[in-house]
Amino acid sequence: MNIAKIIIDCERMKYPHTGLYHFCYNLGMALTEIVNPASEELSFYLPAKKINVFGENQHYLIQQAWHKLQLSALNQYSLWHSTHQDSHYFPGKRKLPIVLTIHDLNIIHNEHKSEKLKISFIKEIEKKIKKADYITFISAFTKSDVQQYIDLNSKPTAVIYNGCNINELTAIKTPSYTPSSPFLFTIGTIMEKKNFHVLPALLAGNNFILVIAGITKSKSYRLEILKEAARYGVEKRVVFTGPVSENDKQWYYKNCEAFVFPSLAEGFGLPVLEAMYFGKPVFLSTYTSLPEIGGDVSYYFQSFDKEDMQLTLKQGLQNYKAPGVSERIIERAASFSWKESAMKYLDVYRSLY
Repeated sequence: MNIAKIIIDCERMKYPHTGLYHFCYNLGMALTEIVNPASEELSFYLPAKKINVFGENQHYLIQQAWHKLQLSALNQYSLWHSTHQDSHYFPGKRKLPIVLTIHDLNIIHNEHKSEKLKISFIKEIEKKIKKADYITFISAFTKSDVQQYIDLNSKPTAVIYNGCNINELTAIKTPSYTPSSPFLFTIGTIMEKKNFHVLPALLAGNNFILVIAGITKSKSYRLEILKEAARYGVEKRVVFTGPVSENDKQWYYKNCEAFVFPSLAEGFGLPVLEAMYFGKPVFLSTYTSLPEIGGDVSYYFQSFDKEDMQLTLKQGLQNYKAPGVSERIIERAASFSWKESAMKYLDVYRSLY
């Protein structure tokens, strides 16, 4: 029997504490558990420092910088999964079946990006779509968004949701920073699209602390958040932890009063599921994919006006106290499974070899 050799692009795992890292890791781990070893073999394309991240018994292809110019020596493989639309590593001339996963078109919706850059971005995605044999999207919103800008040329497509990232630790230790009063929690890269600067308004008139975890990509935007905090006189109650460990992240989720995520552009929004896993009240913007993921168990900021946001938070926290609400939130998170996601990706792979 011929063995179908599947190679999965995990090059972006060189950046820890990012959504793409967790996407590649969780999908890869789930695939290792369900693939049929008698007829299928997984290989992971990743940086040398990440070798064996999926186990010593798995197969690996080491990413090299020159592969951006020519990604060759793929004759032995049956299929290539390009796990995100921005990858610089894409099979070249040889006809190798390609699955392309598109997460978002966030650049298009970023008012700080030039029209020239946006046009160039769309052209690059178009090239990859033409080369790909199957296109997958991480949300229905992302698929709809892509279709507004790019002709999919009747390529087969599928919406495959991400799973919930949390593998709950049995013993969670207290992090180095613990808030001294009830706190709101959010996590994500500190950059404009996350819209975190609207959150300090939620601290006015109460004793809540706002804990923001994540890498600072834009120092100027971090200053904008602090400027808004100073406007309301709450700058001492806005805390940036920087990137956090899995232990600390889970502690903040478990102990926060609410998870707040007013992002303007999300292809999916993994932190939303993580907070919901712990049964926490989740307050979201109404933009892009977030209502699709949060469903009817989340609360939504209809505007970013201070009074509107505070009212949404107040009413949501009151509603959350009702019997069964926390349980419904947990059920919603549990409906997003990495095993189920991996099974759907495997079905896509098998349709091509």
